[in-house]
Amino acid sequence: MTKRVLITGVAGFVGSHLAEALLSRGWEVIGLDNLSQGSLDNLASALQRPEFSFTQGDVRDERLVSELATRVSVIAHLAAYKIPRYGGRLDTLDINGRGMMSVLEAARRVGCKVVFTSTSDVYGKNPTLPFGEDASDLVMGSPQVRRWAYAVSKMYSEHLCLGYGEAHKVPVAIVRYFGSYGPRQHLDWWGGPQALFIKAAMAGEEIEVHGDGLQTRCFSYVDDTVRGTALAVERDEAIGEIINIGSTEEITIKGLAELTWRLVGRTELPRVRLVPYSQFGGRYEDVRRRVPDVSKAKRLLGFESTVGLEDGTRRTIAWIRSLPTRDVASVGSDPARGLTPSGGMG
Repeated sequence: MTKRVLITGVAGFVGSHLAEALLSRGWEVIGLDNLSQGSLDNLASALQRPEFSFTQGDVRDERLVSELATRVSVIAHLAAYKIPRYGGRLDTLDINGRGMMSVLEAARRVGCKVVFTSTSDVYGKNPTLPFGEDASDLVMGSPQVRRWAYAVSKMYSEHLCLGYGEAHKVPVAIVRYFGSYGPRQHLDWWGGPQALFIKAAMAGEEIEVHGDGLQTRCFSYVDDTVRGTALAVERDEAIGEIINIGSTEEITIKGLAELTWRLVGRTELPRVRLVPYSQFGGRYEDVRRRVPDVSKAKRLLGFESTVGLEDGTRRTIAWIRSLPTRDVASVGSDPARGLTPSGGMG
């Protein structure tokens, strides 16, 4: 039987890497993206493969998604809008909620599996670490703080997945990403802090760190994120489950800035400037610590992260240096699009 998958958000950071990974594992891939945040440049390699096809369209277009779904056995749903750090929350709520419903309705009609990429942001402000999928409460902040719209939209999408599994027997698997980074990530806050930190360090300029810099994250190099996702696509053990995909290597954001400064080759003391959240406009809340419990991923999928933060950061620096000068110069130049330091899908 031909292995064929539909990837929504395929022209994005993680989506394009997932397409390449599944192609290399013998899958035929149909990609869907409206190119509002993704780029065909990310698909340059995939587009050379006869097993890959691309459709430009909106994941909220239920008729289109249903038509594409008739050709596949799995839908990997990555298309999403992120934390509204500078802008409003409606796009985040609408795209994520209606997009999820469109995918699930298509899967119900044709009887295919859905792998939904959720986010560590759903754990919210839970102070108990590490975050376990079945043991940790999801603690949201005030609805007056719009950054929680992203977490709520993803939590709602998770409930939709499980609801369609219960009511319509749609086989669903949910993976929660923790801070993905690496080549092809957005070159502003939409994609996470790495590109901004690297550009500033390369130029010997101040690295801007939001808040007090002592908030911590566990960043996952994109190759690891994609491998975990591909395993969820391929393995029936993931059906009906919520699975953390990420690294357990914890670092403060200020520490990440200092590490980046060193890895680009600078020998002077790091130049770090703290930027208060009040500068984002309106109220904003950050999460102090995020550390996943990844024992479930290991048990069900045989997944563990293999790329350490220093190695992954070096690879990301090399990618930034390989870009045309004009692209590097544009890093961080459009704050209206820079929405989150949590790192593309989580």
